[in-house]
Order: sequence, then C-alpha cells, then structure tokens
Amino acid sequence: MNPSPSDILAALWHEAALDPAALAQISLTGQEPIQPSTFRVDAAAQASIAATGLAAAQIHQRRGGGAQRVAVDMRDAAIEFRSEHWLSIAGRPAGARWDAIAGLYQCGDGRWVRLHTNFPHHRDGVLRLLGHIAHDRAAVAKALANWNAAAFEAAAAEVGLVVTMTRSLAEWEASAQGQAASSLPALLIEKIGDAPPIPLPPAAARPLAGMRVLDLTRVIAGPVAGRTLAAHGADVLHISAAHLPSFDELVMDTGRGKRSAALDLRAPDDRARLHDLAAHTDIFLQGYRPGAIALHGFAPEALAARHPGIICVSLSAYGHLGPWAARRGFDSLVQNANGMNDAEALAAKEAKPRPLPCQALDHASGYLLAFGAMAALLRRAEEGGSWLVRVSLAGTGEWIKRLGRLEAGLSAPGLASHDIEAALEESDSGFGRMRATRHAARLSATQPRWDLPAMPLGSHAPEWCSALLQAAQKQR
Repeated sequence: MNPSPSDILAALWHEAALDPAALAQISLTGQEPIQPSTFRVDAAAQASIAATGLAAAQIHQRRGGGAQRVAVDMRDAAIEFRSEHWLSIAGRPAGARWDAIAGLYQCGDGRWVRLHTNFPHHRDGVLRLLGHIAHDRAAVAKALANWNAAAFEAAAAEVGLVVTMTRSLAEWEASAQGQAASSLPALLIEKIGDAPPIPLPPAAARPLAGMRVLDLTRVIAGPVAGRTLAAHGADVLHISAAHLPSFDELVMDTGRGKRSAALDLRAPDDRARLHDLAAHTDIFLQGYRPGAIALHGFAPEALAARHPGIICVSLSAYGHLGPWAARRGFDSLVQNANGMNDAEALAAKEAKPRPLPCQALDHASGYLLAFGAMAALLRRAEEGGSWLVRVSLAGTGEWIKRLGRLEAGLSAPGLASHDIEAALEESDSGFGRMRATRHAARLSATQPRWDLPAMPLGSHAPEWCSALLQAAQKQR
C-alpha cells in the first residue's frame, strides 16, 4: 500500500532529525490524483510544502512565538507546483517558454533523446555538435537521424551540453548513475564544521524574521527554495551575474520576496564582497553546476572554515555520487533519463516518452532545500556547528518513485486556468502588475506572504539591510 501524505511528511521529518511531536500540528486535506500521472506528484507536492510550513512554525515556536496550526490542501500544493505556468503580467500570460528546438527527438537507432536548449550557449552548442545546422526542429531531427542516442548523449556531455537519452526504469536502475542515485535520501543534512550554538533570536512577527539568505540560484528549484524562505520572513538577497543567461518569466515568479543584486565572481573585488555578505548570512544557498562555485572559493567546507556556523544548502542535478555527479542537468532531462517518462508512456500506451505533468523534480527539490535549511537552523541552535544540506534532482526523482504509483493516475483531469483563480493573488512588480500563485502552506498565526515585489535581476545593491545587519551582529 502506498504511504499516505501524512506518512510521507513524517518520513521527511524523521530524515531531518526533528521532533516528531510537531507532526500533531499539521492538517493535510485533499485527494490524489489531481494532475495526470501514475507517479504521486500531488502527494509529493503536498508533503514537501507541508514540511517547509511545519519547519517554519517550529522555528517560530522555538523563538517564543507560541505553537500554531499548519494546513496544506493538496489542490493548492499541485497548483503551486506549476507556479511558473500560471503567471501573468498586466493581464497577459507570462509563463515559462521553451526554445524552438528543445524537446524530444528520435535518433537513428530508434531511441529517443531530449534536448534542453533554453540557454543560448546550450542551444548553440547542440547546433554546433550536429554540424553547424540551422536553428530549426526539422534540421535537428534530420541530423539526429544519423546518430545513435547513447552516443549523442555521451558526445553532448563531453562538451558540457545538456542532453539525455530516454531510459526505462530498469535501464536507469542498472546504470552506474542510477545505482548511485538510488542510495540518496530525499535530503542530506550533515555537520561539516565546529562552531558554538547560535540561538534563535527572540520571537518576531515572522518565523524567519532576522534570518539572512544568500541565494545564488537560477531557473526553478533553487529560486523556489529562496522564495519559500522569503515567504516566512527571511531577508533573501539573490545574487546573479550580468554575463549569465536567465529567464525573466521565471525570475518574475520566483523573485517575489527577494532583493536582487549582481556580482561577477571572476572579479576579485566581487568575490571579496560575497565573502563580506557571507560573514553575516545564516544560509548560503547555491545551485550552480557542481564545482563551479567552489572554484571561486565558496565550497561548503571553505565557507565553514571562514564563516563558522554558516548553513550551506546545495542543489545539483544528479547528486554528489556516481559518474554523472559533475554533469549539468535540468528537471526535464533527469525525468527523461531516470525512467519516469518511459514509464508514463508505457502506462498510457504511447510510443513517445511522456513527461510528468509539471516540473515536479524542480519544485519538490526547491521545497526540500528550504525544509533542509530550516531544519539546519533548528539543529544549529541546539547542537552548534556549520551545516551542509544536499538535494539533487535525481535524488528527488528517486524519492518520488519510492512513494509508489497510481494505477489510474493518468485519468486525472488536471488543472485548468479556471480552476486556479482562488489560488492567485495580485501584486505590483518591477515587470508590471502581476498575478501569481499564493503559497500553499497556511499557518494560523504567521501566514506566509511576500513583502517585496519581484524585480529585474541586479536591481539592488549587494548589501544587507542595515537594521538586519546590526541585529545579526548583536546575535553573534
């Protein structure tokens, strides 16, 4: 029998080594399936969002703010798991878009590959690898007809591109990377350095008020984590770089509640500035390709040595184990490689790989990152130390697989625009008047909200708010 959403939440809570008595404060409502899938994406949505809400409530209680109830409805969670899809600006849809040649192609051996070409350098690299062909689906399909799928995946990885071959569940399980991923829990929380306990500050109006988060992430998963921490009152400073590509439509959605600054870590002065910011941060959240931040001196162990007590939160595509540990990756590529898309196609009796109905690995990973960060705050207050939280898209995929399958899941009606009106809210932003999803977790005393509007990247100075910095210095 599949575990209930309450059981799934309890297992996450246990993995984070938190007090099980807190689980009495949660209320989970709704029935699956909501989105058409044989995988339990709606249960994953509800449990991962509930974990963040309950952790925020625990922090508020530990700060002296009193106990409160936490509620998450499954439909609201499913809606938030597609938050980038429902976004509109000034009444016009502004949801995430795909590049013209992104997607599935059949190779000459009959196997499928998925290309992710939304970043210009990935798009141009694929076209170059295929013989400097035109930016056109027909041209790409013709070129890939001359390739073996596994060979193209390997050739693309060799030059740093993002492509995966569609695998069955059994093929992934038998592969070296599949075996490495299968050993990963939903999240890993480990102490990586010694430091005295840092007590949680006295109660404030919001659970995370006074907590500082450096958010060095892009696309969906990492930015969702930062957005979630901001919803509970954290001072989240997003750091981007002008030379790196981004998607405005994703920034609009995930930038709510954050300030946004730009630093170029290739420049010594900007690296020094980031270290200055890290000296006064609680959480250092990063989601760049494994090793990229470390090359600039910001590996978790280096940060812990230089800034004792820091909590490092790290997202990767395939996890820190196995031959693909250093590979770039995105949600759509991981669910294609790990057998989920093939399994959905088999269940639907379709010949073409069938993706999940949402970017479930991205969104679940985002909430798991935020949950891990808050769990580490609680444990740092009791145990001291510097901490590392690890989450990967591949590990999240394995977690969702372990939740079981829904035999009739593909018959679910899904979500349509008219179904989600009650879950949307309006706000001003640096892009225009915005309609976007509310946060699905409901806290009885400290309702989540975003106090700051989403703004274009680099809109703010790379500095902490002075009042928060003074408070942080007193606490430390």
